[in-house]
Amino acid sequence: MMNAILLLPVGIVLLNVFALALVLLRAPLFRLPVYWPMVLNVGLSVAPAVVLGIGVAVVMAVVSLVPSQALLLAVMALVLVVWVLLLPNSAYLVTELNFSHRRPTDDPAPLWYDIVMVLSLALSGVLNMLMNVLLVQFAFVLLVRPNDDDPYRQPDSWVLVAVTLLLVSVGIYLGRYVRFNSWDLLHPGSFVRKLAEHFRVPAHLRTLAGFVVVHTLFFGLMYLLVVAPVLLLVAAASR
Repeated sequence: MMNAILLLPVGIVLLNVFALALVLLRAPLFRLPVYWPMVLNVGLSVAPAVVLGIGVAVVMAVVSLVPSQALLLAVMALVLVVWVLLLPNSAYLVTELNFSHRRPTDDPAPLWYDIVMVLSLALSGVLNMLMNVLLVQFAFVLLVRPNDDDPYRQPDSWVLVAVTLLLVSVGIYLGRYVRFNSWDLLHPGSFVRKLAEHFRVPAHLRTLAGFVVVHTLFFGLMYLLVVAPVLLLVAAASR
């Protein structure tokens, strides 16, 4: 059973490597410059997982060296906030499906190559995000229901997943249509002004609603089909 559980993270890592390799090989194969925005987006896509890893290490250090509940809660809250702010960067790769990297005419890279490349990028980003959500749901259940034999029958962790996917969809919209980055929140005054200016247009509110509903449903279905079965396998293995 453990081998089956490991297939998902191993497959996601390999898909990330494959997508990055296609982006980098496109340049020498077809005598084109490297499209660096894609490379940057791949790096940003794995950033939430790096934050989670660092957060776990810091939490373990706090528990071992400075057993303070207040400090532990503060560290966990900080990690969670940073993680939520970075998480849309993973699923943002789905927006690469617009093929904006191709030349308008006579692009030397064949279309079939770019189709596989952007699909690999989009799927790697979506799966990176879903894997992050899976880990957080698992950690939530361990913290809240450590002695429950069947904790996933309770709705609280699934509500957490749904809210997280909703926030991710909102974040992708803000990144694509308002051109926000996660670090723009370091300048809250400018952030609020730009946001208010964007949503003064009524059509933008309708676009936001449609975008968020469609993307949240898509991510939710992907979670149920691809990721949630692994979570249930882990739960079954731990009984």
